Amino acid sequence: MTKGTRLEIHLPHLRHNLMQIRSRLQPDTKVLAVVKSFAYGADAVAISQCLVNEGIDYLGVAYVPEGVALREAGIEIPILVLHPQTHELSRLVAHQLEPSVYGWHVLNALQKVLEKQGVDTYPIHLKFNTGLNRLGFSTNQAQAVREQIESSNMKVQGVLSHLAATEDPAEKNFTQHQLQEFEALLPIFGPDPIYHVLNTSGIFNYPNAQYDMVRSGIGLYGYGNEPEVSAQLKPVAVLKTNISQIHQVLPGNSVGYNRGYVASQTTHSATLPLGHADGIGRQYGKGKGAVWIHGRKAPILGNVCMDMIMVDVTGIDCAEGDEVVVFGHPNQSAESFTEKAGTISYEVLTAISQRVKRVVIDD
Repeated sequence: MTKGTRLEIHLPHLRHNLMQIRSRLQPDTKVLAVVKSFAYGADAVAISQCLVNEGIDYLGVAYVPEGVALREAGIEIPILVLHPQTHELSRLVAHQLEPSVYGWHVLNALQKVLEKQGVDTYPIHLKFNTGLNRLGFSTNQAQAVREQIESSNMKVQGVLSHLAATEDPAEKNFTQHQLQEFEALLPIFGPDPIYHVLNTSGIFNYPNAQYDMVRSGIGLYGYGNEPEVSAQLKPVAVLKTNISQIHQVLPGNSVGYNRGYVASQTTHSATLPLGHADGIGRQYGKGKGAVWIHGRKAPILGNVCMDMIMVDVTGIDCAEGDEVVVFGHPNQSAESFTEKAGTISYEVLTAISQRVKRVVIDD
């Protein structure tokens, strides 16, 4: 049995989640799997290879180096770079990555790179801002963008936007307004590009806006932004560790730095070999986070240390070396682990540091 702090990556759960997403799509709707940030903290190469074997249409990354790493691992399918930086465009073209072009400076810089490299008809995706106000051309710039591209070395492979609140029923009118803004782009760019706007929550809540392709990130890894969505999915990443040592803490004695926990009664604490350097931040200390040991909940005692946390195992029959589940188990998802700390599953998943061993499980 594998010991030590490790992040198990369950590929059967990934396939299950992809199947759940596909079951909500029209037969000809493409799927772009977002594998940025080490595939949401898992293992980008292992996840991508599994998805390629399942016939995924596109992969999506945030930055050029992430796409280059996948190319160097032998991934050949289209890869969309969602936030390319102008200084990385030469590498992007060299590795046949497709950029999301979100502003004039990117468009002009890419044109210069293509001219310098003697490249013709390079595929790009155009990003339009329909209300998230993060990245994208304004929709009233669409005609001017099209005209510049017509005289360039670029081909509009895709047109996209990003929805801000597809998980929130109270923001349905706002989402519908975003979709109307996006719909207005179709007559400008015609039928040839791949149009894509839906994220995971959009797939479940706005099935009539699938267009040509949908993008799923968090859903593939087993989470949605609504409980009813998460209930249909299975967590791919399971963070586990083992007990290093158990202490008896007498009343009045304390645990950890700054005496973050002072025992009011005899308490048994277990020290675990992971801490904020591994992605379990200090916000989970003082009982806001908990782990599971032999099916029992063990709250974190005191402050999280850089490389260790201490948890309350009073009344739990456990011993040094026993297995501990931090999140990803049926008893505790990443969502429930983060809830009392006032954060979200995305943050803890992507925060798990690269020093934590990844163990790929496929059975």
